[in-house]
Amino acid sequence: MPGLSRRGLLAGGALAAVGSLSACSRVAPAPPPHTTAPSPATGRPAAQAERALLLQVLAHPDDDLYFMNPDTQHSLDAGTPLVCVYVTAGEANGMNKSATDRAPRPDKAAYSAARHQGLRQSYATQLGLPVFTRWNTSVTRFRNGFQAEVSTLENRGRRVELVHLNLAMHTPAGHMGVPALWRDRGLLLRTLLPEGSPLRTVQTYDYESLVGVLVELFERYRPTLVQTLDPDPDIQDSDRITQIRDSEQIGFSDHADHTAVACFSWAALIRWAQQTKGGPPAFVATAFRGYYNHHWPKNLPPQVLDQKAAHLVPYGAAPDWSCGNPAGCGDYNVGGDRPLTNRKGWVRSTHYRYPGPRLALAPDADGRLTAYGVLGLRAVRYDEQADGAFGAPVDLGGGPLAPVLGSTALPDGRTLLFGLRLSAIEGRGASDLREIVLLEQRGPRKYGSWTSLGNPEADADRGRRIGVPVAVTAPDGRVHLFVRNADQGISTRIRETSGTWSPWRDLGGGPVQDGLTAVIGDDRQVHVYAPGHYTVHHWTPEGPDPLTGLPTPADAIAAAGDRLYYRPPASARLLSPGGPAVHFPGYGPVTAAGPYLLGRDTTGSVQLLHNGRTTRPATAPTTLDGPALSAGRRGPTAAGLSPDARPWLWRPTQAKA
Repeated sequence: MPGLSRRGLLAGGALAAVGSLSACSRVAPAPPPHTTAPSPATGRPAAQAERALLLQVLAHPDDDLYFMNPDTQHSLDAGTPLVCVYVTAGEANGMNKSATDRAPRPDKAAYSAARHQGLRQSYATQLGLPVFTRWNTSVTRFRNGFQAEVSTLENRGRRVELVHLNLAMHTPAGHMGVPALWRDRGLLLRTLLPEGSPLRTVQTYDYESLVGVLVELFERYRPTLVQTLDPDPDIQDSDRITQIRDSEQIGFSDHADHTAVACFSWAALIRWAQQTKGGPPAFVATAFRGYYNHHWPKNLPPQVLDQKAAHLVPYGAAPDWSCGNPAGCGDYNVGGDRPLTNRKGWVRSTHYRYPGPRLALAPDADGRLTAYGVLGLRAVRYDEQADGAFGAPVDLGGGPLAPVLGSTALPDGRTLLFGLRLSAIEGRGASDLREIVLLEQRGPRKYGSWTSLGNPEADADRGRRIGVPVAVTAPDGRVHLFVRNADQGISTRIRETSGTWSPWRDLGGGPVQDGLTAVIGDDRQVHVYAPGHYTVHHWTPEGPDPLTGLPTPADAIAAAGDRLYYRPPASARLLSPGGPAVHFPGYGPVTAAGPYLLGRDTTGSVQLLHNGRTTRPATAPTTLDGPALSAGRRGPTAAGLSPDARPWLWRPTQAKA
């Protein structure tokens, strides 16, 4: 497989190695190492789900269409039932602007109802039904007395439910409602009644009632896959005019509603996982970036973008549509081709807050694989069985953990697992804390206690911006741990062969997206690669190490030795700079292991490349982001997670060209 050596990278020229309050919490003093000890490994069987269900929690109508597709569509197409929970009424200023009327009369109840109608139109078409198909609409009641509007539609065994909590987007004083509800003690926030809604009574939420409703929704539907927004958006310094123009909160790269709803969602997930009798339920989670998409290279090729944008057409609609809803037929502000012509380009990317392989793979002495993942916000272990499938999950604790683990093998074969722990996510002025935690394997199926490696950032608010840990073991036996820091460079800690860890050290460099790749190069030294705004960035343990000018990457970099592979912005092509062309069309990052490449094609299906030949599973699994690849005694093996929160495993002997 063609690639690019570091010598080739260095040959052609120089590569540039070049605070306010968030919606979730106030600036806090430096955090302690951790608030409570990470939950220990129990070694007991973890829960397994009997059927798949995707539940996604959104701030506004359209957050799913802009930020979570095409993933949502892939799950829905595979037959996974879908529940969408919209926290706000989406009424904004009540002005449903269209191309022909840029100053309509404000009507918040009508605008909210029109956006709800647009959602019904979009999901009807995604179910393969006519755009104006009638939905069943009803009222659901919760234990704490609150009510929500629910619209349901089914077609040929596929089902979508839209749940509207309808919290007002602003307080009576004009402040943003849900961010204030998360941040301020004692705040009450009323709901808004959309025009034509079956709800008849305005309700008043406080912090606990919203968390309680979300927990009850998780309990009621028991999702196996939960999709949320980004609770910890990147720092984004810009002037006040730019912030208003880009609809971003002061100092951060997202809308304040997105951040606050994400914080409520993760707080509710943690509570659900901790209070469920018998242990955490079987679910996996994904957090999607929001307005972050505006600031980094676009990563969807035309084949994927066109379908994603097409789902916004019936949502946006137009004033001349005859949908039968007197309040309006959609969000005219984004009707027609405006999602594609908008300079912010939100629709043109799908970025994950926690990128990387969903499973960390470790081969056993006989060539079978052990996989480590996150289930119910806790680490679990899966062992490959004699039939070539993974067995039941075994609980390893550590929670509450972000969805992606880092790992590396020690010289004696034992595994180190690293997680990003949501140590405290509480709101109401309390500190929201994140830390890197470690679990060390002591022997076959034996593990020590989870320990904290702290956070490379001393300030708690900056500490929320760190990324997913990645690690690699050097030939001298030392373990190098890397984390993207709040400045969008990288920080490191090193484990000596004695087991002691160095302090955190900022290596500088960047700015880069999260999704670091740490490898041992052909020179037997440690190298780290990451996607920047205009080129690939590279570090050694000593600091930034400029390469030659490389094409802009859209996503994470795959590295096998010194060979690099990645996709350019808005393209299905795969680049291997400095080497012959590699024909492996698809979208999203690829993973490399020896002479093999693993990725997803433009339909989202798994594919493997070896010696110029692409193979696919005979029965293609529906996979979440981040399929993993291993190359060992039995050849290449791919693995990942499906929407039913179960792992899949594929060896190319089961493949077709």
